[in-house]
Amino acid sequence: MTRIAGLVVILFASTFGASVAADELSRGAYLVRAAGCIGCHTDIKGRGPALAGGRAIKTPFGMFYSPNITPHPVMGIGAWSDENFLAALGHGIRPDGSHYFPVFPYPSYAAMRAEDALAIKAYLFAQAPVARLNKAHDVPPPFSWRWTVGFWKWLYFKPGPWQDRPGRDAAWNRGAYLVHAMAHCGECHTPRNFMGAMDQSRFLAGTLEGPDGELVANITTDPKTGIGDWNAADIVQLLRDGTKPDYDDVQGGMAEAIREGLVYMTDNDLNAIARYLRTVPPIINRVERKAK
Repeated sequence: MTRIAGLVVILFASTFGASVAADELSRGAYLVRAAGCIGCHTDIKGRGPALAGGRAIKTPFGMFYSPNITPHPVMGIGAWSDENFLAALGHGIRPDGSHYFPVFPYPSYAAMRAEDALAIKAYLFAQAPVARLNKAHDVPPPFSWRWTVGFWKWLYFKPGPWQDRPGRDAAWNRGAYLVHAMAHCGECHTPRNFMGAMDQSRFLAGTLEGPDGELVANITTDPKTGIGDWNAADIVQLLRDGTKPDYDDVQGGMAEAIREGLVYMTDNDLNAIARYLRTVPPIINRVERKAK
């Protein structure tokens, strides 16, 4: 009986462990989509392998190319430890100790909770490794000098996980976390200063100089230049399929963000984002009144 009981315990522990691992991978898959990893780290136009990098990102400082984040031990991130992964997302630090350029949105990912970051890592490490070399950035000096990023961080970077706001309900806090950290909406929807840092005084107010030089909409609650006259259902509809209340649809980077990420999110999470966005203070976009 003792031997049988021991076998039952082993089988139960094995089954339970496999279930936990499967749940973690499923959660990681969801968070990879929510964080926009697929779109940024896949050369979709060039029909490149998923997550193998090579996506061109045009900025005022030059052309950057996303890296391979498959678990290839040499060309990807297969040799990274949990600490390496958390340092990259939370502090913008490469395994060799040098700085990542903030075109990698670690200024927002720094607010991601460690358990979510590690779930993303678990999913990425469960994917097939791809032997694809990273493409060198086409960025002139001094913007190509990584050591200068340390000074930039000293001025503009404040790491630390998102803290829920007391007095706000769970849906609001979930939406705020998704907007600020996971989906990193501010990285595209916030104007930047001459050094490429987000102007936090105009958070989510839209810009004419978004990624790849695109116009990016004001998503504050300003009723004329933002989304102040949208209800929660309007916001969820746009996040779900790109359709605006006037039946126009989004294009470019936002369309990709929806197609490769937001469309996979649950109704609860999309409603939480809408719940939060409807409380963002209104900011007039004086540069482009047609940004919606």
